[in-house]
This record gives sequence, structure tokens and C-alpha cells, in this order.
Amino acid sequence: MREPNRERVPPARRTGLRQRLAELRGPEVPPQPLDARALAALAANPGCKRRAILDGAGVNKTALASALGSPSAFGQSQFAFMRGNAFEARVKADGGAELLRLVHEKLDAEAVPPTAGAVPDLSAVGPEGRTARTALALREATEAGVWTLLDHPLLALDVAGSPAFLEPDAVVVHPDGSWTVVEIKSFPMLDGSADAAKVGAAARQAAVYVLALERVAARLEATPEVRHTVLLVCPRDFSNLPTASAVDVRKQRSVTRRQLDRLTRIEDIADLLPEGTCFSPDLPTADLTAAVESVPATYAPECLSACELAFHCRDHSRAEGAVTSLGRSLRAELGGLTTITDVLSAARGETGDPTDPAVAALRRAARLRAEALGDRTGSLIGGEQQLAEAPGHTAC
Repeated sequence: MREPNRERVPPARRTGLRQRLAELRGPEVPPQPLDARALAALAANPGCKRRAILDGAGVNKTALASALGSPSAFGQSQFAFMRGNAFEARVKADGGAELLRLVHEKLDAEAVPPTAGAVPDLSAVGPEGRTARTALALREATEAGVWTLLDHPLLALDVAGSPAFLEPDAVVVHPDGSWTVVEIKSFPMLDGSADAAKVGAAARQAAVYVLALERVAARLEATPEVRHTVLLVCPRDFSNLPTASAVDVRKQRSVTRRQLDRLTRIEDIADLLPEGTCFSPDLPTADLTAAVESVPATYAPECLSACELAFHCRDHSRAEGAVTSLGRSLRAELGGLTTITDVLSAARGETGDPTDPAVAALRRAARLRAEALGDRTGSLIGGEQQLAEAPGHTAC
């Protein structure tokens, strides 16, 4: 019923949503831009409505976490930030000659070697102006058929009904008209390989840029190819010299697209919030806590490396005895048993359907534990504490 209304009056709908999100953020609080790293983290946990509404409203989650009394250690140090900027400037020096050489060497060796690539000016007023200027530059570069480097282009991607503006490090247009995303990172490649976890995070971030580029390409008359192999540029060994590796992001792109499609629309989440809800860090702690807790969260230990509110959500998840605080894999194994109290009760035989595979596995584990401890009564005295302290524990 709501879709036809959204189609009939989209301008008024969008204006109303922007105003609502501004009220949630706080009238005097500037919006925090939603970048590809945050989008990748959001896509990895699509069931978390709390993160969806906070990111959609542009809430500064770092300031929010501090105001709640649970400051986050998540983020990049100032030293790493400055080192990354210095390395990126070196990679893009001389009109991006070294960067274009690496793209040619790693991704398109059969093309004409780049001599002097074009670097169009992408400056414009406001994010909408910059995205339009980026789209025009991509079209002109595709038609020109020469090596072209777009330095920090701006792309737009619709996320849960709200636009997100994304700024990749670079996009290279090949002579054949295809487009490649370039990710520049300051972590080193030692003997040609880098830390797998960091490469995985970079691949998920690049996959978001690929999705946004595909939206731009789809609006052109002759749809150019957006390459699903991106170029990851890092320092070689312990030097400041750039080296690169081709990274296939087809899997990350598919997962990210599917997860973003599953996100609950931001306006639907906002409609369910109590009247007057606001996430401004200037509010009293009690009011701010009530506002945050009015939005359901889906916490998992993986959030600790991806979300600024992870410590706050972890504390509340543990206080509620939620099994998700022990990990998503364990939560999946336990089926309808959502709290540690439920799990222990089922293991003792006090509750639960004996034909349920999770309940049967728990009771078998309880018997084995009792036998190992020399207590054949099946008692689980003290088991709750042990289960809570063993996030790697499985039900079978």
C-alpha cells in the first residue's frame, strides 16, 4: 500500500524523511557522512536497525558512544591517518603516472601503455554537484578512449531509501572504456602478500564502490564495463614505495548487494520510534540511553571491530543474557533458544522440546559434561557462568 504513495509524491516524501532524520540527529548537529567502510559494516549486519537508523540520520556514533559512557576504541589513529595521506599523495604524484602504470601492469597489460593520462577536475558545489560532475567525467573519459584517472570521485548509492555519498581513492578509465576501482592502503605488502584480514576489509569496501559505479554506468547510453577486479595499492615491504595486487571482489559485491537489499527502509524504522526521539550527544545520559534503546540492535562479537557503539550494545546484550553475545555461529546452532537462561534450562531437561535437535544436543552435552566431572546426576551448577565465559563453546 505504501509503494504507490511513495511513487506518486517522491519529492515531498524525501523532504519529509530528511527533516525527520535531522530531528533524530539533533537540530544543531551536522550530519556524519556515510562512507564505504560504514556501508560494508552495515551490510555485514543487515538485521541491526539501530545502526541503520543512526547511519541513515548521519549520527556521529563516536560522540554518541562517549556520551553514553561507553567510548569506543574503534577507528584509525591520527598517525596512521597522516601516514596514509602521505603515501596516497606519493602514489598519485605526477598526474598519477605510477598509479596508471600499476593498473596497466596488473590489470590491463595488453592495452596501450599509459604515457600521460588525463586527470579531469571533479570540483563542484555540494555532494549532488560533485556526483553529477563525476558522472560527466566518467562519460567523457569513456568516449575519449584514453587512460584517465579520476582522483577522489564522488558516487551516490541508495541505502535503505536514503542516499549515501561515497568517495573512492581513485577510479581509472581504461582505453577500452572499462572502469576500475583503486584502493590505496597504508598497510604493507610483505613479499607480495598482505594481512588477509586487512585485505578482506579493503575488498568489502571496494565492493561498495563497484556497486555505486554500476549505478552510474547503468544510466549511460552505452553501458561501460565496471571491472570486478580492483587494484589494491600498498607500500612494498617496509619502504614507502608503492606496489599493487589485483583483488577479485565478485563475492564481496554479491554479498554486499544482497545484504543492502535486505536492509529495512530507514523511514520504516523512523516511523516506529517514539515521538521526540533524538540522538544528540548533548542530551542527558538517561534520555540518550532511552532513545538508543528504543531502536532494536543485533549485537555480535564481530561488531567490536566495525561499530563505535559495540561496547554499549555488548553490555546490554550480556545483561539480557542474549546468546548473540557469544557469536553468530552459536546463535545459529541454538535455533529458538535466544537467551543463556533458556539454553541452560533446556540442557537440564527443565524446558524445551526433546525432539528439537538443539535441545537434544544440549542435553547430550550436559550428560557428557556430568560424566567427565564424575557427577551422573546431570547437574549444571555453575554452568551458566562457564557458558558465559566461553564464547567458543558449541552445543555439540
